[in-house]
Amino acid sequence: MKQASLKKLNDSYEEKFGFAMPEKSVLSFDFGLSPQIISQISDSKNEPTWMREFRLRSLEVFQSKPMPPWGPDLSEIDFEQIRYFIKDTDIESKSWDDVPAEIKETFDRLGVPQAEREFLAGVKAQYNSEVAYSSLQAELDEQGVIFCSMEEALQKHGELFKKYFATLIPSADNKFAALNSAAWSGGSFVYIPPNTHVKRPLQSYFRINAARMGQFERTLIIADEGSSAHYVEGCTAPVYSEYSLHAAVVEVFVLPKARFRYTTIQNWSGNIYNLVTKRAKVMRDAVMEWVDGNLGAKTTMKYPSCYLVEEGAYGEMLSIAYAKNSQIQDTGAKMLHLAPNTSSKIVAKSVSIAGGTSNYRGLVYIAKVAKNSKSKVECDALILDEKSSTSTYPDMKISGDNAMVEHEASVSEIEEEKLFYLMSRGLDKAEAMTLLVAGFIEPIVKELPLEYAVELNRLIELEMEGSVG
Repeated sequence: MKQASLKKLNDSYEEKFGFAMPEKSVLSFDFGLSPQIISQISDSKNEPTWMREFRLRSLEVFQSKPMPPWGPDLSEIDFEQIRYFIKDTDIESKSWDDVPAEIKETFDRLGVPQAEREFLAGVKAQYNSEVAYSSLQAELDEQGVIFCSMEEALQKHGELFKKYFATLIPSADNKFAALNSAAWSGGSFVYIPPNTHVKRPLQSYFRINAARMGQFERTLIIADEGSSAHYVEGCTAPVYSEYSLHAAVVEVFVLPKARFRYTTIQNWSGNIYNLVTKRAKVMRDAVMEWVDGNLGAKTTMKYPSCYLVEEGAYGEMLSIAYAKNSQIQDTGAKMLHLAPNTSSKIVAKSVSIAGGTSNYRGLVYIAKVAKNSKSKVECDALILDEKSSTSTYPDMKISGDNAMVEHEASVSEIEEEKLFYLMSRGLDKAEAMTLLVAGFIEPIVKELPLEYAVELNRLIELEMEGSVG
């Protein structure tokens, strides 16, 4: 790729994702986490008593749990040097014209309003701790589709909210789920009524704009019986010399014969610890699909899971992890077969370059009652230089009768013959390697809507720039 073209791409990347806006919060709290700060967060949202008590109990759980004894090193994180709540506007705007100027400029530069006009059925845009912009197409509103912030759902749909909230991922699940449960703010609430089919994606966009900040959005999705929908989330942050923390929780309930797809394109900056818990409960003859693209962050730990709890349930995970410049992408999936005739598939692809580390960490569990269940796991890793590394940690626990389980894993380098062929056709080495990487991840990229596939390929191209040669 010619130098002028590379510079143009890099400048475009910085303009679109790497910029920072001045902090102009209307409400923020001191560094550190305490019962007083948790109570202040709850007060600022005018929450019912049960939610305040839930937060305070979760804080106790968080403080009692040790850091994970496995996985990447998280010792740099100092929970007392993080701000847990920064609110940049008092209004969740329904009209783009009403969004505060600096937030509007941020999302304009990220392309949120354009995406809404061209591709989306609805959009949520979160800036630091709370949702700043929200919209839903009128016809979906008329069908009874609910797509709002978690705060709005708690106030306006309290009974439905409380029925599902924290029932799939309780605060005691792990240390970072407990942290989220105590300090959660923002995130999306989605309810798809029975037999309702949302043809265009719903999207949420999450932006961290401050250094040494924690973003703890909480997402709760219910796809009612016979419904279908696709939810897409994107994540970015500016580059700071100090780290920030992202610890989200996502709960998805896929009721009988429903189908739901959850797509993430994560492009956090290299100073973010991205520690996320995602879980779906999949009922009779229902389908849950996770599509996960992880390009950014200093360290990512994320293992979306499907609990296949009724007969005929199907879970699928398609993931891409791209690690460079000492990034650690520790990703994977969990499929728990808890009923007969359930099936699952995991396809995980990773690329490591310029000293990056990618790890696949996965679990397939087939319970004794889960007779005639099937699971297939494919793990493919591509290492592009000697400074990079990859590891696979599969865990298979099979108790059910007549289970069929397949596991494939491969680690490879760029084939010199293919590289030579492309370079003999006029491509330089960087262009040739980028093209080969695009082909490697194509089986997953093709599952994305066209506009997101184009964006992901472009991000890969940007990431490869400067890492080859």
